[in-house]
Amino acid sequence: MEVMKSMYNLATMLQLQRFSTAQEKLTQMEVERFLTSEGIRFEREKHLSDRDIPDFLIQTQFGNVVLEVKTRCARKAIYRQLERYAGHQVVNGLILLTGTSMGLPPEINGKPSIVASLGAGWL
Repeated sequence: MEVMKSMYNLATMLQLQRFSTAQEKLTQMEVERFLTSEGIRFEREKHLSDRDIPDFLIQTQFGNVVLEVKTRCARKAIYRQLERYAGHQVVNGLILLTGTSMGLPPEINGKPSIVASLGAGWL
């Protein structure tokens, strides 16, 4: 699946960065600066519905990918949030950039999903 290639490339690029992990809003601002500097097309806090507002909706040539940033959060809450996002037609894939140690299934609601580690860039 072509969208997966785009997702893995983006996740790899994100993991090489040293984003702040102290405050989620600061991390999001740093991610936004990085995406902009790389010329990646995205919408910030795109309203999929009144309740579903992912941090970034990234436009790739193969479809739209949600990028959700979580510095620290309960695993079940993160999964439920991604599950809701995956239920939207406009979403073709999900990337979770997180400091929380967790995995994701290969698909959520039929949409590919991957985890990128916030800590990897600091190793």
